[in-house]
Amino acid sequence: MPSSHFTGRDARFVWALSGLQLISWGSVFYGFALFMAPLEQALGMTRAESSLGFSLMLLAEGLLAFPVGRWIDRGHERAVMTGGSLLVGLAFWMHSQITTVPEFYAVWTLLGVGLAGTLYPPAFAVLTRRFPQHFRRAIITLTFLGGLASTVFIPLVAWLIDLLGWRDALCVLAAMHLLLCAPVHGLLLHHAPQRSMLASPHADSATLWLYVRQPKFWQLAMFVVLLMGVTSALPAHMVSLLRETGMAESWAIAVPASIGVLQVMGRLGLYVTEHRVDVHAANRWVTMLIPLGFLALLIGAGHGVWSVLFVVLYGLGNGMLTIVKGTVMAQYVSREHMGSLNGLLGLPMALARAAAPWLMGLLWSAEAGYTLGLWWMLGASVVGVASLWFAQKGHRL
Repeated sequence: MPSSHFTGRDARFVWALSGLQLISWGSVFYGFALFMAPLEQALGMTRAESSLGFSLMLLAEGLLAFPVGRWIDRGHERAVMTGGSLLVGLAFWMHSQITTVPEFYAVWTLLGVGLAGTLYPPAFAVLTRRFPQHFRRAIITLTFLGGLASTVFIPLVAWLIDLLGWRDALCVLAAMHLLLCAPVHGLLLHHAPQRSMLASPHADSATLWLYVRQPKFWQLAMFVVLLMGVTSALPAHMVSLLRETGMAESWAIAVPASIGVLQVMGRLGLYVTEHRVDVHAANRWVTMLIPLGFLALLIGAGHGVWSVLFVVLYGLGNGMLTIVKGTVMAQYVSREHMGSLNGLLGLPMALARAAAPWLMGLLWSAEAGYTLGLWWMLGASVVGVASLWFAQKGHRL
């Protein structure tokens, strides 16, 4: 039942959910790259064909984001997240048995269906329902372990593949979801708060669409989708981008590796200052770190110090941006409909996340390198941040 105080028991609940996020993000999102090479060899796929599996997963997750958000808003969080873990575990086990490319695509689509019920969007909606007065602090806490998913699972999955082979490594990941994530979700999410605790008795679908028609919903949607695209464009190109600035090879690899730590540091900063800094001012200014990072890289082209500054601004900004993107709908539109409102953005975000890296590569040229792409990313991030500012201006703070 929602409480006006964030207790030690509440904190343990959030940390447990955070641990499950680490497994969900790490096993799928960061494990994929490690399975690509052995799967391409076993199934005779090209890199483009194997990458399509990841895109299908993103598409399936995006298509289901809205119904998943609606189910959570209606009090079905336990069924959604437990069922999602079971589906991910089943898909991993099926993955270990595949022998054809169509089967590969089928299991990655099924993984997307399961992840729609287990990643940040449903978890954020759960915390907002359970801790309506402290949802932002709870969400920041949740992302601490999730932010370390790559740090934990890239070496873990690599070790499992070396030790057991890719098929048995997939079985181990399946067991994590079937024997750990699903039971813990089932135990953790009992006694979900009823809708009447969070919304008026008359809140229904008609009310949701009233919120959707408000200008600030569309302003926030533009902010979330554009910043999702901008931050998704860079990881695949980061090392090459830094090489082109003249950074030494060892630094071009080591500096991006620090981004995970910087993201957690940014979230820790938000956590520590949660009750000391105006939350609306924080939302305005921390999002500016992303365009400032692009500007630093463009101004200091060819100079390593500016490149390091870019990585610091991007890492800190992206870490805090996860919190802002996940909470603005609850803060400025409707807390009781947060799951549904964020769910409506699931497909646009999935498309932005899939298209942005491709666009960044398309804009690269041998003569200018990534310069044109960086200007486009700077422009998109400025428009996105401005959209957030306009939404805040139209909201009574």
